[in-house]
Amino acid sequence: MSNQQQNQPLKGIETFSWKKWDACTHCGLCLPTCPTYSELGLETDSPRGRLYLMGSAFKQQDPTPLTEEWEEYIYRCLDCRACETACPSGVHFGELLEEARAIYERNVHRPLSYRFWTNLVFKQILTSKERLDWIFELMWLYQRLGIRWFVQKTGLLRLMGNIGKMESLLPTIPHPKQKYTIRDVTPTEGETRYRVGFIPGCIMNQVFTETNLATIRVLTANGCEVVTPRDQTCCGALHLHNGIRDVAAELAKQNIDAFEKENLDAIIINSAGCGATLKEYKALLKSDAEYAKKAENFSNKMQDISEFLAAIEIIPPKGEIPKRVTYDEPCHLLHGQRVKSQPRKVLQAIPELELIELSESEWCCGSAGIYNITQPELSQEILERKMTHIADTDADIVASGNPGCLLQIQLGIQKHGLDMKAMHPVTLLDYAYRNIPPNEWVENN
Repeated sequence: MSNQQQNQPLKGIETFSWKKWDACTHCGLCLPTCPTYSELGLETDSPRGRLYLMGSAFKQQDPTPLTEEWEEYIYRCLDCRACETACPSGVHFGELLEEARAIYERNVHRPLSYRFWTNLVFKQILTSKERLDWIFELMWLYQRLGIRWFVQKTGLLRLMGNIGKMESLLPTIPHPKQKYTIRDVTPTEGETRYRVGFIPGCIMNQVFTETNLATIRVLTANGCEVVTPRDQTCCGALHLHNGIRDVAAELAKQNIDAFEKENLDAIIINSAGCGATLKEYKALLKSDAEYAKKAENFSNKMQDISEFLAAIEIIPPKGEIPKRVTYDEPCHLLHGQRVKSQPRKVLQAIPELELIELSESEWCCGSAGIYNITQPELSQEILERKMTHIADTDADIVASGNPGCLLQIQLGIQKHGLDMKAMHPVTLLDYAYRNIPPNEWVENN
């Protein structure tokens, strides 16, 4: 059944990058790298198949209608972008996928419930620091007052359907006051070598506040003055992944404006998914006469924390971490940003840390933004493949530079009863700089 209004030309079709779409030679080298194709075995669940679906729906002559089946295949993609790394023709699949989803959203009539939740989450909550603060403060109280323990012990979550399943993904929320300790400008320790901007993120700053504080401490320990403008907002990654391109563009402009006045050597992010989007503002705003050049300048300054630290040759930490650590590649760091060796270099700088290579470290964990919420069954199937290899390492710690990956892998660790912990590489480096041994590490909640 078609969701598209009959006999109406598609709105927004002029935004589709046909030249990039046409770069695909249909060679099929992307297929073995695609998690959904590996799990489901359908051509339409592969990058090549999805490109065909885009072309057939967006062509001028006799286009196929935008049906629910078309939507299912396009939205079942993780947007992990492993196909981009494998592609010999350099097809920008992630950009094409996001453009396709945006066109779909502009041309179909979604159910009222879908429109309500989309508006609430993407337009009212993620765009507002105040609303995010309020929601996560309630979550903190829910956990701190023992309400979570009660609903888990009594089995109430099993009666709540998908909401109950989503609750299991909720990590321990840190104390709400912790995030307010991040200063507008944090001075360096000793001589100032660099002046850098920092993006703490929206969800990242609510859930992984201590990782943000660790990032700032590591930067200042390496001669960086850290500027964290208050006017910045959500990066818009989740909006782009879900076809809400207009809101993502407005968020991008706000972030560009927040940093434009600062004279910075680099702008640092510690979340791989956000970083990939921030580096691609120049593509998002390429047709905006006022912001195209500003977006290019902004994106060119963006660096992942591991990318920046590896480039400046960090001051060697003195604290020892005698732990076996394996590194899992966040998709949007490896495939989206082409950052591979730098996180390993950072980890190898820590005394006594033993780095264990993870088989299929480049394979997606199934988190993929909110994929583990929108596609929970398939997400868990993809995670199982990852957890098999993680268990084989017999590591103490799984390091990964993306919040969604950390939550997903920690969920897998708990599910499999493994004696491991998922941690951000910069958190480990921070412990080494502060000379805090593993037996003194504490949960920051």
